[in-house]
Amino acid sequence: MKNALFLGLLGFFLITPVSAEAQILKKIKKKVERRVDRKIDKTIDKGLDKGEDGMEGKKGDTISGKNKEEGKGLPAGNESSDKVLKPWSKFDFIPGEIVIFEDNLEGEKNGEFPSQWDLVDGYVENALFDGENVIRFPVENSGATITPLMKKDGDYLPEKFTIEFDMYLSSRTSKYTISLWDRRISNRRPEGLYDIVVGRDQEASYEGGKMQRKLPEASQKEYPHWRHVAISFNIRALKIYMDQDRLLMIPNVQGNPTAISISGDTYDFGQTGDYPTLIKNIRLAEGAVPLYDRFVTDGKIVTNGIKFDSGKATLKPESMGVMNEIVKLMQQYPEIKFSVEGHTDSDGDTQLNKNLSEQRATKVVNTLVDMGVSSERLVSKGFGEDVPIADNSSPEGKANNRRVEFVKM
Repeated sequence: MKNALFLGLLGFFLITPVSAEAQILKKIKKKVERRVDRKIDKTIDKGLDKGEDGMEGKKGDTISGKNKEEGKGLPAGNESSDKVLKPWSKFDFIPGEIVIFEDNLEGEKNGEFPSQWDLVDGYVENALFDGENVIRFPVENSGATITPLMKKDGDYLPEKFTIEFDMYLSSRTSKYTISLWDRRISNRRPEGLYDIVVGRDQEASYEGGKMQRKLPEASQKEYPHWRHVAISFNIRALKIYMDQDRLLMIPNVQGNPTAISISGDTYDFGQTGDYPTLIKNIRLAEGAVPLYDRFVTDGKIVTNGIKFDSGKATLKPESMGVMNEIVKLMQQYPEIKFSVEGHTDSDGDTQLNKNLSEQRATKVVNTLVDMGVSSERLVSKGFGEDVPIADNSSPEGKANNRRVEFVKM
């Protein structure tokens, strides 16, 4: 029987044209490679394949008491989470550790001017978009420029700082310009500084377009959509991120950044309000100290870079920069063990805040375990609003209190 089968197969390949035989072998090779790749991906992305429930905004992460899993860890199983987290697996942006300006537009009135900003030119208003408060730059007026109202005037940017915000791209002509100086004082560019332009055709540029890069094809999306912008400045090195991709790295900025101004605009001046130009969740933070240095100095790592949806234990994708660094740190130093401790601001019910902080700490631990860290090296705790490190009377103080601490055990 075996001989007959062998002779049959031999005869098949002898009468099959060479090109057909090559195609068959090629298909077999591809199947084997796919199996190997799947096995590797399953090992590397164990946690991503297990699921990060709620990564696309599921209701199960609320703390209203309707969630049956409340207080029992995280709901399991969400195949779509792999698509959300996996592209961020190499994201390396680390936000500054002290928030000096924060505007999540909480309490703003629709149609009014944003209360934490000053107008440089054009016209800007608060708007409600898909149920969220946003800042709208009406493009029918050829855009506008705003700058944050800071407690300190003049040069308020430290040597190391980070800027983050979400921008809406309604078309390939949408663009947002970040100037590292106060345009109220002068619209003329200071020597050594250039505008950062993000958005247009899903790209970032600096130095008048001399340095420019478009998002990789795999990261591009159909319009319209939101993007998270992150900018890091460290003494003279400038990095610009759009979602999970680092698009530009300028190693030696010659000028001295002193302030920030943000413009919303479009290259197609014929567009109207049907093509909204919007931003939200704007944050400016001081410092860019490596996580290990923070750990050595303080015996713990305090970060507000691990972000969650409001009132939920749902990790935002941009949290992966810190999460990736924590995993690397624990892989490099296998003796380190952490108590992962969640903290909130004072808004809302005290007990609900306690429950929320516990759920968020558990979420972080579960995610780190799924990323390959041994569960024996981690415990989770939640303190709610009980241990503030800043005054809860300001948006910046609340932002600093909403934090996760990795405390040495």
